[in-house]
Amino acid sequence: QVQLVESGGGLVQPGGSLRLSCAASRSIFSFNHMGWYRQAPGKERELVARITSTITGTQYASFAKGRFTLSRDSANNTMYLRMNSLKPEDTAVYSCMVRDQVSDYWGQGTQVTVSS
Repeated sequence: QVQLVESGGGLVQPGGSLRLSCAASRSIFSFNHMGWYRQAPGKERELVARITSTITGTQYASFAKGRFTLSRDSANNTMYLRMNSLKPEDTAVYSCMVRDQVSDYWGQGTQVTVSS
C-alpha cells in the first residue's frame, strides 16, 4: 500500500502561480509511473504530466507545455507540479498518481481555482 498526501491547491488569480506537492509514504524509486492528473467539473479526468519508466523525460499535456513543470525530490519522497501563468480553464481538482508492480495509487485531490 502507498499513501499519497497532496497539498498546495487554492484560489489564485489569472496569471498567477501555484506549486502542488504529493508526498508518498515510501521511496519514489519504487514506482514505475508518477504523474499529475486533473478533472474539471463536468469533464473527464485528463493527464497533466507524467514520468514513466517506458518513456524518456517527462510527458506533458499540450495545455501544460511551457507553463507547468513536474519535478521530484527523492530525499523527501515527494513529487511537485509547478504551475505558472494559470488560466481560468485550469480550474480543476488535481490529483497525483503513482504506479508500482501491483497497483495504481491516487492522492485525495486538491482543488485549484483560477479566478479574479
